[in-house]
Amino acid sequence: DEAIIGYMKKEFNLLIGETSAEKIKMNIGIACAPIDKTDGQCMEIRGRDLTNGIPKEITINERQMSIAINNIVEQIIEAVKIALDQTPPEISSDIVERGIFLTGGGAMLKNLDYVLSRATNLPVFIAEDPLFCVVNGIKKILSNLDTFRSVLFKQE
Repeated sequence: DEAIIGYMKKEFNLLIGETSAEKIKMNIGIACAPIDKTDGQCMEIRGRDLTNGIPKEITINERQMSIAINNIVEQIIEAVKIALDQTPPEISSDIVERGIFLTGGGAMLKNLDYVLSRATNLPVFIAEDPLFCVVNGIKKILSNLDTFRSVLFKQE
């Protein structure tokens, strides 16, 4: 959201709030420029013109948003590469075989799976119900605590 706010200031002299930045991210946020070489979906956004203080409305598109969040996406790619480099060999072989699964709100960023797959040469998938998959997994574990006890607690 901060990257989007900064981009709007720098490129359009437009001040937007966190709520607007979140809305932009949810509607046209994209990890890379549209693959079909177009500008992608467009969105009208309102804010305050920093040159004269008057409210202003502009149209932005997915291509512009890919530029706005490019540094953040690069940081994500670098973090994934570091994590993969530090992964034990047994788990690495599972990742090569099954791929990487994205969870949480970040998994919903359009084309993030594509970008990570290209950067790592591994298959990347978005988990089913990414916002709640961790909570759902914990629910399953707590419902079957006896089954998972040996995995969760140190055995003496």
